[in-house]
Parts: sequence; C-alpha cells; structure tokens
Amino acid sequence: QVQLVESGGGLVQAGGSLRLSCAASGRTFSSYTMGWFRQAPGKEREFVAAISLSGDNTYYADSVKGRFTISRDNAENTVYLQMNSLKPEDTAIYYCAARPGFRVVFTVYEYVDWGQGTQVTVSS
Repeated sequence: QVQLVESGGGLVQAGGSLRLSCAASGRTFSSYTMGWFRQAPGKEREFVAAISLSGDNTYYADSVKGRFTISRDNAENTVYLQMNSLKPEDTAIYYCAARPGFRVVFTVYEYVDWGQGTQVTVSS
C-alpha cells in the first residue's frame, strides 16, 4: 500500500498552466504504475494520464493529448502532471492513483491506492 498526497491545484485562466504533484510514501514507489484521473461535478471519474514504472511509457486521454504531460521521479517518490493550454472543461478535482506491478491500466477499478484530490478550476 502507498499513501498519496496531491498538490498544485488552483484557479487559472483559460490558456494558462498548472503543475500538479503527487507525493507517495513508502520505499516501493518505483514498483507502482501511476495514473491521474479527474472528476467534474455531476460526472464520473475519468482517466487523464498514466505512466509506466520507469517513466519510459506514457498514455493520455484524447481530451488532454498534446496539452498535458505526465512524468515521475522515482528518487523523489513523486509523479507530476504538467497541464498547459488549460480549458474551462478541464475544471475538476484531480486525483493520482497507484497500482502495483508493471501493467499500465486506464480504469478507476484497476487502481488500488488513491490520493485525496486537488481542485483545478479554469475560468473562461
């Protein structure tokens, strides 16, 4: 099990940028595939991005491809989500999630550990 704490959310104008961080506890962070999800009011939690154990492979939802970048620093036990060219429809609570093992997955149900979330609000 790993404990996750997100930070970096806030209010930004459309076209702006934010960088989310997710700090993980424990000494086995490098054995977890990591993902970012988001949930807007009245909507289901949806996949945003995922990254492999080493960070060599990354995956994105079509809605954020080309604007968001997921990365990880295994020495610092941290995963990041750089968000550029933000749009009002990106407004949501953003969650990081962890899954032990090498297989990268994309659904809520396949991730084991979750952070508490950080609010991102994009004004038009």
